[in-house]
Amino acid sequence: MGTLSIMAGILLSCFSQSGPGYAVVNLSVNFLREAPDYTAELGTQALMGSVVRIIGEDGYWKQVITEEPYTAWCTDLGLVEMSDTEIREYIEAPKYICTSWRSTVLTEASVKSDKICDLVEGDILRQGMKRGHPTMKNGFAQVVLPDGRKGYVRKKDMMDYARWEETRMPDAEHIIKEAMKFTGVPYLWGGASPNGVDCSGLVRHVFLMNGIELPRNASSQAASGKDLKIPFDPGLCSAPQDMETLKAEMLRRTESLMPGDLLFFGTPGTDGGKDRITHVGIYLGNGKMIHSSHVVRTNSLIPGETGYYENSYRLIKACRILPDNDFSRVKDK
Repeated sequence: MGTLSIMAGILLSCFSQSGPGYAVVNLSVNFLREAPDYTAELGTQALMGSVVRIIGEDGYWKQVITEEPYTAWCTDLGLVEMSDTEIREYIEAPKYICTSWRSTVLTEASVKSDKICDLVEGDILRQGMKRGHPTMKNGFAQVVLPDGRKGYVRKKDMMDYARWEETRMPDAEHIIKEAMKFTGVPYLWGGASPNGVDCSGLVRHVFLMNGIELPRNASSQAASGKDLKIPFDPGLCSAPQDMETLKAEMLRRTESLMPGDLLFFGTPGTDGGKDRITHVGIYLGNGKMIHSSHVVRTNSLIPGETGYYENSYRLIKACRILPDNDFSRVKDK
């Protein structure tokens, strides 16, 4: 499901609710915190152009519900509040999505002009229009920020949103290609953008850029898609074993996995209790995964292999999100 479809879904589900109303994120990456204070824990991030529902306020802090949904706080300067009518008009307006890792909104169609703001991959802006057609100039596209300011972005950094949504190919090859862009990006608790990601934030952004909306947290992501019953001995999930025993176990756990599957680590539930999920990664094939741990990196789940992930023994669950994996097109990583 694409971002504009998500916006429409939020609008329809919340339209009859009472409350302060809606807002659109007005920063390239808005940092949403668990309490109305700059020192509070970072909960998640929201990208420019996404719609949120305002449900409370504390001074200049606004409590919002994001698309995932996720409830957190941000300051009013990072939002543009809109009425029901304005939100409908915003959602229906032609838009661009930033497809470049990073870009810039400039005052004029020239790299020598002043900067208005930065952009990151996934940001959404309305198209500047003239006589019913997008305004282009010198290789730049005119854009309209959520607060109404107009500027220019290099055309090659943007894509018409409707076309982008239609051309998403959520298969293993594209998921892995997107994930590999993040290699070396620092781990950031609550991060879900090129400015920093935690483990589930990486997964969410990677799948979102391929047209698939996932929940924000690893425990919720673990309940998505097709549950893969990977074989494992619960006793080997509580403490590392000798390398030969663990190698045989990890080869057994990964034998049915396919590239693009999600891998979940943690502690298995006991006496009928729920598993405790603490980490998630994306399977690359051949016993390897990419994940955000200290930095976004590629590791092997198999003891003795280069880049062995020391916590691989805690793999307790896997799920398949992709509806039609074309595994033959994925190169060995």
